Amino acid sequence: MGEQAAQPRRPGIGVGVVVTSAAHPNCVLLGKRKGSLGAGTYQLPGGHLEFGESLAECAARETLEEAALRLRHVRFASAVNAVCASQRYHYVTVLMKGEAEPGAEPRNQEPDKNEGWEWVKWDEFPPADQLFWALRCLREQGYNPFSEELDHLKGYTGSHQLE
Repeated sequence: MGEQAAQPRRPGIGVGVVVTSAAHPNCVLLGKRKGSLGAGTYQLPGGHLEFGESLAECAARETLEEAALRLRHVRFASAVNAVCASQRYHYVTVLMKGEAEPGAEPRNQEPDKNEGWEWVKWDEFPPADQLFWALRCLREQGYNPFSEELDHLKGYTGSHQLE
């Protein structure tokens, strides 16, 4: 009976969702994390990409599961590679953008993982040290959810070393 060699750790693959709403101009949906990793920091809806799932399907599923919102016009926004060695955290997160259905408001479906959801103006965000890593990296790229430009990716080397 041979022993298998230890597999090297690999990054996780996540999908984060920048949710906008016509009822809340220039705002995106933010929640505040609970739990050991990133507790008290602001996050977007999102989670792990399931086997065989498209990025848009994952974005729609996670937003429905976490915030009870159905999305429309789901599309690519960005990608970040966030590493925090001290927390043994390394995720490649694909950020998608979607619009909440008209008239819909979020409900916190996972109160054990999230304090609640709120619409926050993109230009009035909390400071970077209060953002969970994927969202912090997205902001550092210069992404603007209210522009369809992808200029924030020009020159992006794919690495964010966080502490």
